[in-house]
Amino acid sequence: MAATETKPSELAKWDPGLTERVMGLTRPFLKRYFRSQVRGLDNIPGGGALLVSNHSGGLFPMDVPILAADFYGQHGYHRPLYTLSHDMLMTGPTGDFFRRIGFISANRENADEALRSGGLVVVFPGGDYDVYRPTLSENVIDFGGRTGYVKAALNAGVPIVPTVGIGGQQTQIFLSRGTWLAKRLGPIARLARTKIVPISFGFPFGLSLVVPPNIPLPAKIVMQVLPPIDIEAEFGQDPDIDEVDAHVRRVMQRALDELAAERRLPVLG
Repeated sequence: MAATETKPSELAKWDPGLTERVMGLTRPFLKRYFRSQVRGLDNIPGGGALLVSNHSGGLFPMDVPILAADFYGQHGYHRPLYTLSHDMLMTGPTGDFFRRIGFISANRENADEALRSGGLVVVFPGGDYDVYRPTLSENVIDFGGRTGYVKAALNAGVPIVPTVGIGGQQTQIFLSRGTWLAKRLGPIARLARTKIVPISFGFPFGLSLVVPPNIPLPAKIVMQVLPPIDIEAEFGQDPDIDEVDAHVRRVMQRALDELAAERRLPVLG
């Protein structure tokens, strides 16, 4: 089916009733197990906006559930919070479920449609590269050189809302992205469409190369939504993409450093 045909139907699958039920079930768990907090939700503008966040937690990232639970809890269920997601999440028997709670395939058409509709769209520019960053570099904003998010915001004429999270890389010990291992695996890694084979250590299986999947430790996770960035107002009508990206990452790094300074102990927060 052509992209122009799948685009509206995929967005239209968002089900506010199901989303509310899912949030009702997950919110108590997130608040008790991860002691989750989301600050700065009032910074989210009324129209379309691109929420740009670092990504944490490996195979079980909690960024989206935590952000969504507090967003819907404060703003209600009349406005969808979309998340641009890897195709692997959108296939198989669970694909329809994720679409109904706001996940959409990460492509230019979906992003543009969602933003122009006045929706909020969450994107993790660093993707797998970011979500598996070593725990020793947990408080570093690194998108791996990806700047497509800036073009997406410019194309749709919406602001970028920087968002940062801390604590997700303490749910287990992330040792390495395993880029060197992916290179050694060669055709096997290419068949899996991955440039990383992450290595981590956790409970109950100990050392893991993605599998077996360890259970996330109950690390305290805090997210901070920052004031929106109007790209054209700050950088002109023909902005330099790399300059905007550098500015966004600087703003995010400063906020993440402030969150890191508040923490006293690993996992406990």
